[in-house]
Amino acid sequence: MHEGPKLPSWASEGRAASGASLREAHRTGLLARRAREAGTLLERCDLCPRACGVDRCAGERGACGAGAIAEVASAGPHFGEEPPLVGRLGSGTIFFAHCGLRCLFCQNHDISFGSGQPVGAEGLAAIMLHLQREGCHNVNLVTPTHYLPQILAAVDVAAAGGLEIPLVWNCGGYESVAALALLDGIVDIYMPDFKFAEPGPARRLCGAPDYFDVARAAVREMHRQVGDLELGPDGTARRGLLVRHLVLPGGEAGTERVVAFLADEVSRETWVNVMDQYRPCHRAREFPPLDRRITGGEYEAARAAARRAGLHRGIL
Repeated sequence: MHEGPKLPSWASEGRAASGASLREAHRTGLLARRAREAGTLLERCDLCPRACGVDRCAGERGACGAGAIAEVASAGPHFGEEPPLVGRLGSGTIFFAHCGLRCLFCQNHDISFGSGQPVGAEGLAAIMLHLQREGCHNVNLVTPTHYLPQILAAVDVAAAGGLEIPLVWNCGGYESVAALALLDGIVDIYMPDFKFAEPGPARRLCGAPDYFDVARAAVREMHRQVGDLELGPDGTARRGLLVRHLVLPGGEAGTERVVAFLADEVSRETWVNVMDQYRPCHRAREFPPLDRRITGGEYEAARAAARRAGLHRGIL
């Protein structure tokens, strides 16, 4: 299993800063230091467990397809996310182009395998601040991992401009623990997918046979940083972990093993969305049984497995 770069000497600073506002993280220079440290990883890219080692600062593109400048596919209030994120006024989503996981059944394949509008730190910060002015309950960074340095730089700018709403790290679950350490005390809410429990489907569908081990370590680190999901008086998420698990046809997701891990090794208070919206997309029809939707029985069996494991918060 790829462990990523060693934790930097200042990684523990996040624990001290975790209760501070983004403005305080800007004032103390924490955000700037994190952005600089993350930026050095682009020279021999090690941001995700692929560790492709390309020099993105010199114009090379990684296994994810990303270069040195963040690319945004779309941004705006979104009402299709989980209820604790949406609230009354929506989740302020920023969809980033490219992806390090690049699943062959991706429902957003036009974004993850495509391109977006290049945006610098000032421009990305302006988007975040606009979403806050629109009344969004959070800034929801969708598929952000390969742009971690650029995002930290933008958050530093946005924090100076008054960004105060929670930051959501909405990712595929295939994360480096050392990279996540750069976000400690900065990200308020982690929302990873937990896609696979077995190496066979993970190898065949996204070329990541180590997915389960990598995701387990990542989710443990996320939970260490932010804990169980906490809701404000209005019912919207303020801090904590939400996990998405997409039920796949024929048991390809390994649901029972996934939910057992969450309940036994993370927390039975973990907020989980067991999702039923799978449909064959991108190249899914080339990989039976992913060439069909799930059945009602498959979905109910997945929900029952989550409840048997002791999970009781979320969409189960």
